[in-house]
Amino acid sequence: MCENMGLELILFLVCLSLIILNLFFSKRNKQNSLNLPPGNMGWPFLGETIAYLKPYAATTVGKYMEEHISRYGKIYKSHLFGEPTIVSADAGLNRFILQNEGRLFECSYPRSIGGILGKWSMLVLVGEMHKDMRIISLNFLSNARLKSHLLREVEKHTLLVLSSWMDNSIVFAQDEAKKFTFNLMAEHIMSLEPGKPETEQLKKEYITFMKGVVSAPLNFPGTAYRKALQSRSTILKFIERKMEERVKKKGELEENDLLGWVLKNSNLSKEQILDLVLSLLFAGHETSSVAIALAIYFLQGCPTAVQQLREEHLEIAKGKRESGETELSWDDYKKMEFTQCVISETLRLGNVVRFLHRKALKDVRYKGYDIPCGWKVLPVIAAVHLDPSLFDQPWHFNPWRWQVQGNNRGCSNPISNNYFMPFGGGPRLCAGSELAKLEMALFIHHLVLNFSWALAEPDGALAFPFVDFPKGLPITVQRNRSLSLSEAEERGGPHVRKSENL
Repeated sequence: MCENMGLELILFLVCLSLIILNLFFSKRNKQNSLNLPPGNMGWPFLGETIAYLKPYAATTVGKYMEEHISRYGKIYKSHLFGEPTIVSADAGLNRFILQNEGRLFECSYPRSIGGILGKWSMLVLVGEMHKDMRIISLNFLSNARLKSHLLREVEKHTLLVLSSWMDNSIVFAQDEAKKFTFNLMAEHIMSLEPGKPETEQLKKEYITFMKGVVSAPLNFPGTAYRKALQSRSTILKFIERKMEERVKKKGELEENDLLGWVLKNSNLSKEQILDLVLSLLFAGHETSSVAIALAIYFLQGCPTAVQQLREEHLEIAKGKRESGETELSWDDYKKMEFTQCVISETLRLGNVVRFLHRKALKDVRYKGYDIPCGWKVLPVIAAVHLDPSLFDQPWHFNPWRWQVQGNNRGCSNPISNNYFMPFGGGPRLCAGSELAKLEMALFIHHLVLNFSWALAEPDGALAFPFVDFPKGLPITVQRNRSLSLSEAEERGGPHVRKSENL
């Protein structure tokens, strides 16, 4: 009896070994038959991930990308984030990938990102659930809401921050931009007032949370990732408490903020709402604050652009004084034409979002190369935006490149726009892109009218791969006399005068 069982076990193990070997050789033979792009798979498991993520100047693609593009071309294979990967610095392939979302390719972020943002985060969701979440965000961020409520809120929070800047003082522009976007999103999402103890406590937890999002996913005591998971739990409990307060009111639910809007207009579960609110707080705060800091940095090195901006915004301010109006309107925003050129150039050169995570849903052939089903695909947006074959002198800050030829006031170059994707593209195009541009435009409006600035000490944007200023972008600011603080206070109302308490 025992001998028969032993024989059966041996036969089973032999069969299992043959099956595994067959699968291994079948997979290898299949890959050998494919025309994969050239490249280097690097070390076992780690591949080339460490080299790929090594910090570099944000206005470049980094040494790793430069060497690989030079050696292998704009489409190459590698082994990144623990998976075999096709890396694309090719504008056509990047566009093809994003336009075929859900058909040929699918969002595929590392598991650690989902672990910290939540499985219902818009960043990691795919398919119908992502579509539903995105529709909710788009409905709340409708043009009608942007033109009315959100425009006023953006201006109010801009003035809250700028009115606290003292003449001939040093401020850390990156921190100030983060203060602006966090306060705006906290009020926009949960009606939290800036400066209040609960808002400041949430901000403190959020800072710890953010450090973990961009750190190595090491879930051990004392690591940034573990601390971030703890802060995530604290933040979710805070949001849940706010939800319960709203639900108790039942018929009195208001739609002034995202939380109230979702509770009243969706059938999402509590867990889904929590992850949605957290992910939008993350997306709306981090990317916009980095973009504003980049604009401040690039403009201090381009006085001609600052002067043209100032002329554009002085004209708008003059119109407001003549009409007796105290707040910017949507019509004023649409007049900020050169400002939009500055915004586009800031996003092109600074590349807040440098690459995206996708995977192939089926075997795909592109330009003679095969992309195997299941492989990771990285469309590198920054490499396209900094491609000298697409943009003349791409490493130079040149907002005039966005003006239509022969039209100094235009700002829509159709040739450049074909390759310009700062907010992604296809079905996953950033739902908050218009709000982000509105934030940048109104912040620039009040900045150039009220201040001149210069670097207080050398600093520059680095990609880690997230974009950050190591010193916080310290700048020395001088107040202009073209628009006094008292006028700014009148336009911002009592909220501006409270800013000294922040």
